[in-house]
Amino acid sequence: MRQRTALLAGRGAGEAARRLGRGGGTALPGLVAGTLAPGLVEALAGQLGHGAVTVTGTNGKTTTAHLLSTVARAAGLEPLANASGSNLERGLVTAYVDAAGWSGRVPRARQRLGVLEVDEAALPPLWPRIRPRAGVFLNLFRDQLDRYGEVDSVAEGWRRMVARGGPATLVLNVDDPSIAQLAEESPGAVVGFGVEDPAVAIEGSEHASDARFCRCGARLTYDGIYMGHVGRWRCEACGRVRPAPGVAARHVELGRDETCFDLSVGGEAVPMRLPLAGLYSVYNALAAAAAAHALGIPVAAIASALGAAGPAFGRQERFDVDGREVRVLLAKNPAGLNQIVRTLGASPTPPVVLAMLNDGIQDGQDVSWIYDADLERLAGRVGPVVCSGRRAPDLALRLALAGIEPAAVDADCERALDLALAHTERGARLEVVPTYTAMLEVREALARRAGGRPYWEREQR
Repeated sequence: MRQRTALLAGRGAGEAARRLGRGGGTALPGLVAGTLAPGLVEALAGQLGHGAVTVTGTNGKTTTAHLLSTVARAAGLEPLANASGSNLERGLVTAYVDAAGWSGRVPRARQRLGVLEVDEAALPPLWPRIRPRAGVFLNLFRDQLDRYGEVDSVAEGWRRMVARGGPATLVLNVDDPSIAQLAEESPGAVVGFGVEDPAVAIEGSEHASDARFCRCGARLTYDGIYMGHVGRWRCEACGRVRPAPGVAARHVELGRDETCFDLSVGGEAVPMRLPLAGLYSVYNALAAAAAAHALGIPVAAIASALGAAGPAFGRQERFDVDGREVRVLLAKNPAGLNQIVRTLGASPTPPVVLAMLNDGIQDGQDVSWIYDADLERLAGRVGPVVCSGRRAPDLALRLALAGIEPAAVDADCERALDLALAHTERGARLEVVPTYTAMLEVREALARRAGGRPYWEREQR
């Protein structure tokens, strides 16, 4: 009775938030329901016939979970996901609240697979409660140091969590040494994924390199770096070396709007055309493919579903506004921003850019991280840049120091969007690069101008 009451209260709170225009109710229902019935996570997770998969890491959680949900749906399963990216406990409970009926039971529970994006710091206490069937670990970069601290503390929390055991298969990015070394703690199965193509390695290194040392204390050596500290690594002191991935991308071709590669799963290879740009999208697709492989889904079905998948919420979504295509590229830390820099720099013509920097709790209140991104690589490769957000002057200064003089600076989202669109010719593309809370604001403005429905009405549950 207590859980049913909590679910009713949570559903009511979410509906009220939506009617009042307070967003999609992505966290409030879970906050209300979880407060009234603290055991909801365990009770509802236990109903899912195919268990749950957790997806965590600094970058790529929402897109990877979205891609995995797409594959699972194509395989005949019914994903239950926190698709908007609300990834603390309240967001997970909200996903269950939205899916559960008034009786407190998840309909068609036997066909359900939980695909749960989970915040890096929130995962350790939630792991034993969810008891996931598989846990996907994407990468570990500097992000919101005022909240998480250094990456070593997050990695240590994950190591202790994994060492305590559980039913999960670990799905690990072997190109990230912080992730790959979790296999040493695992009492269960491990599926590794990574890129096997030296041609897409970067020249030199990036400032956003956050795992420079092995667990033994010696500095790591790289035979090729794909992004930040992610690449073909080894330790000459203790002999640790990047494991060979069971799920890999070979012959990678990076395009403006899509990426082609050979997807290799357990020795079986199929050609893959992913409708998302950037090498980071390849990693997200590999993670989803590795998780699907761990669930027993055939490689041909995995490739087919990934090839038909659209973008996740706020991640490479596109909108048609006044005859101009607008693409949203979320950037929330140096490593992620560097990947967007690489994507924008490869555009056949210098794109118009609307860059937005906020300092909300969800963004990280310390915005000094923009100086660790290699924005200098965009000098001469972008068209007019409009700066917006609460910290627009800080962003404008950083761009000026990188050799990019902003065309305009306006903290107001709507006015800045108008300015950026005015600089964009009809039939051309505007690239919007916002931090998280800025993305929520500008995405709402774009959806309204494009005549789209709010995202919570579009998401499939």
